[in-house]
Amino acid sequence: MQHYKELIAGQVSSLIKEISVEEVISLLEYPAKPEMGDISLPCFSLSKILRQAPGQIAERLLEQIKDDAIARMEALSGYLNFFINKEQFATTIIHEIINEADRYGSRNIGQGRTVVIDYSSPNIAKPFHVGHLRSTVIGNALYQIYSFLGYNCVGVNHLGDWGTQFGKLIVAYQRWGSAEQIEQDAIDEMFRLYVKFHQEVETYPELEDEARAWFVKMEQGDQEALHLWTWFIEISMREFEKIYNLLGVSFDSYAGESFYNDKMEPVIQQLKDQNLLEEDQGAWLVRLDSFDMAPALMLKKDGSSLYHTRDVTAAIYRQETYHFDKAIYVTDYSQNLHFQQWFKVIELMGYPWAKDLVHVPFGRVSLEGSGFSTRKGNVIKLEDLLQQAILKTKEIIEAKNPQLDNKDEIAQQVGVGAVIFNDLSGNRIKDIVFSWEEVLSFEGETGPYVQYTHARACSVLRKATELGYTAPADGELAIELDPTLLNNSVEFSTLKMLSVFPERIEQALVKLEPSMISRYLVDLAQAFNRFYHDSPILIEDVSLRTARLALVQCVQITLQNGLRLIGLQSPEKI
Repeated sequence: MQHYKELIAGQVSSLIKEISVEEVISLLEYPAKPEMGDISLPCFSLSKILRQAPGQIAERLLEQIKDDAIARMEALSGYLNFFINKEQFATTIIHEIINEADRYGSRNIGQGRTVVIDYSSPNIAKPFHVGHLRSTVIGNALYQIYSFLGYNCVGVNHLGDWGTQFGKLIVAYQRWGSAEQIEQDAIDEMFRLYVKFHQEVETYPELEDEARAWFVKMEQGDQEALHLWTWFIEISMREFEKIYNLLGVSFDSYAGESFYNDKMEPVIQQLKDQNLLEEDQGAWLVRLDSFDMAPALMLKKDGSSLYHTRDVTAAIYRQETYHFDKAIYVTDYSQNLHFQQWFKVIELMGYPWAKDLVHVPFGRVSLEGSGFSTRKGNVIKLEDLLQQAILKTKEIIEAKNPQLDNKDEIAQQVGVGAVIFNDLSGNRIKDIVFSWEEVLSFEGETGPYVQYTHARACSVLRKATELGYTAPADGELAIELDPTLLNNSVEFSTLKMLSVFPERIEQALVKLEPSMISRYLVDLAQAFNRFYHDSPILIEDVSLRTARLALVQCVQITLQNGLRLIGLQSPEKI
């Protein structure tokens, strides 16, 4: 549909010199009702430029615009409504989708540009809980979207593998733990020790000093401290990889906070040389009062580093290593101030690429209204949630399609897909109250609904193949294919929905909002299911059957591409 927007905008801009093609495109709308046209131009803002009534402008353009791609136009209440040539449109869309196949919707708008995306970033020695899911799946979807549009992407898992919490864990391990128990229960046992530390510190506050002392030892290279720390990381990563394998998520770099230990001193020195760093009661900070922000604390009194120190250092390293055009950080909105502070520090240091640092905040996940807390031990492990979803899917398959091949594999694809889609179905900034019932519901506008629709399209194409139909592939369309036969209302509606897929991807990129893809997929699935029920496909009329099968194939391609962009599999049978 973007092609038609550009065509209309070009005509309007050539007739009204005061407005550019891009400005006209930004004005064009898709009417809510088909009787109001396929594309609509509101002329109200044009009236300010031309000093004419919107209705007069619409009538004038109606008389002057001529193009075979437009079947007719209608001026109504200050709007110019365009009804596109259905036959030409159907031919264009069908050919485009089948020719481009798994690249349909992609563009090389990011060619030659690099984007670093920092996402997931769980804390070592703590459970990977449902609160971590959001950063992981939003970040992965952004990675897929940027890559699909031609950008060189670098996915970074900035592991929480440094900090005072390791001092706490060492103290807890030495007092109440054992190597055998940690090897056996892994993160669960480390988590138990971490929670116990926070319970005990309420009675024995001196434990906090002991933990801080152990962390200072780590920063100073103490062998015992670093040996325990390395061991905690190895055990944690084995557990994390299980989760990432289930989610189908991977990274280009696992450089966590500890990676920057030997890179922070030059950064601190640079801040001192630039007179940005000042001492305050033994600690070192950057004043941000003139920007209405609290100071950015860079070094504690004991000389140990903080998140600001490591994030500034990491950003400089990533720019020097990857020469990024944009660096995106996907975390919950509670960290808004933190990112504003250290982004400002980068700017004050004189780095022009400070403007290319982007924080993508998302809403927090709570458990029946209260936040998750690893210190208190109230978390829902993500692996437990994923396994529950897989188990429920398996039960549904056993009840409805017990003869299905590869039931375990498909149950995993659909179960995990349900969890991911649930997270990406709403605007990312909205808070989520976790509900087992909602996450595991496969009814309505869900991931399994979209996946099932994809499987339905595949089923139709399989049956057609058994009847001798050969699906067009590799840019070669069947000679007998006549897309102009796709002219009833549900077919045309489905074609229009297919045509806006490339626009939705670009909008998702601009707004950094993967839920735009999720909502689009539900809309397309609903359009296809209306077509499936209203337009018989495997009919005797060969020409119409071929055209409708081509439409089915286009839906299958687009659903598959869209699901891939948000991190879901596309099973051909369910």
